[in-house]
Amino acid sequence: MTGINSKFDKEYIDKGIDDLAKAPVEALKGLSESDAQKLKEALNIKTVKDLGTNKFFIWAHSVAKLAE
Repeated sequence: MTGINSKFDKEYIDKGIDDLAKAPVEALKGLSESDAQKLKEALNIKTVKDLGTNKFFIWAHSVAKLAE
């Protein structure tokens, strides 16, 4: 399995990009329901789109890329 689907749990294989964006964060490989609950409580992150558009994650990613 390659591409973006390889980053998601197997039940999300063959889902479209809109469905992946709407998926709960625990659909990402390596994120547990417990991790997802912590993200929800701390930063109101419920979906993959919420995670990808969170300002703190965007800022940190920008700094990491500039530091490369």
